Amino acid sequence: MSLPLEGLRVLDMSQIMAGPYCSMVLADMGAEVTKVEKINGGDDSRQMGPYVEDESTCFMQINRNKRSIALNLKDEEARELFYELAREADIVVENYRPGVTQSLKVDYETLKQINPGLIYCSISGYGQTGPYRNKGGFDLVAQGSTGLMSMTGEPGRRPLKTGVAVYDIGAGITAVYTILAAYIHREKTGEGQHLDIAIAECGLPWCTWEAAAYFGAGREPQPTGWRHRVSAPYQALATRDGYLMLGCANQRTWERFCNDVIDRPEWIEDARFVTNTDRGRNVEVLEGLIEEIFVAEDTDYWRQRCDAAGVPAGPINTFSQALSDPHYVERGMVQEFDHPTAGTVKTLGFASKFSATPQQIRRPSPLLGEHTEEVLNDMGIDAERLASLRARGAVA
Repeated sequence: MSLPLEGLRVLDMSQIMAGPYCSMVLADMGAEVTKVEKINGGDDSRQMGPYVEDESTCFMQINRNKRSIALNLKDEEARELFYELAREADIVVENYRPGVTQSLKVDYETLKQINPGLIYCSISGYGQTGPYRNKGGFDLVAQGSTGLMSMTGEPGRRPLKTGVAVYDIGAGITAVYTILAAYIHREKTGEGQHLDIAIAECGLPWCTWEAAAYFGAGREPQPTGWRHRVSAPYQALATRDGYLMLGCANQRTWERFCNDVIDRPEWIEDARFVTNTDRGRNVEVLEGLIEEIFVAEDTDYWRQRCDAAGVPAGPINTFSQALSDPHYVERGMVQEFDHPTAGTVKTLGFASKFSATPQQIRRPSPLLGEHTEEVLNDMGIDAERLASLRARGAVA
């Protein structure tokens, strides 16, 4: 079965999370991704536990469907091999600090002389320009510097990070759609280009309601804990045995909730709750009134009533509960592959579903340099030269 990006050739010089996540998504969609790793240790995520048979499970989660070649890019002959690969590539992904690729002579300006149509994607902490370009950038630092942590958590308490590396993954996703747009542009014009993705910037465009309040009324967004910033009741509410996430995001669902879920039709006309703005202004009172009703029954009871009434609601699952939920299981959100060392490895599935070209796991995550010989053979490197390259530490 063909895949949507079949035939697309990607050289991936990135490591840890943002770049590898980007190249994994491209690989899942059929791109031929060759991961270029340093010969000593490879991708730094290989040193992150937990381990199965000495292989990092962190690395395995975001490096499926790729080949690995280990090159010492400081070695001139190894660099020439990289140039040969770049000549035939469509895309290069890298996440070095700005300036490093220039020192290694694998930067965009160098490679476009070899391959003018190359799409070269740089992912860095703060981007290729600006006062912070030379600073190291990490997900948590970006969450702090861009204001995200100032609005996450509970009012008056210590700032909190998000539960996952949202900016690292967000940078990877941003890189994916930027690369695909650049590829469409190249298909029309033949023109390659340099793409500049900053981890610290990728999340700013997501702050839509916050920007609306700030630009429209000068309001600094504050942490709202378990509540929504704009709508109410749109929050976690205590039940007899836990919490229910309730999503009355518009007037229609609010009225259904009052009439069909909790049997309080009088609340619809209550001056405190008439509009979404009113309910937001009086959210603490509203929350208390709802919880007085909710604590009489278990979460699942209220979830079923909400489902029957067409009111969005759901439990607050643990990660293990989410992964075992029959809905996500049926939709393939847990996959597995056979790894040459670690055996059967479970991994997360594909968020996008294609009717004609469904994604698939074609390769397990690679061992360090596992495909060096295979890739070099494809390039016409004979056994004698390969042995010489190995002996001088150019490849591993």
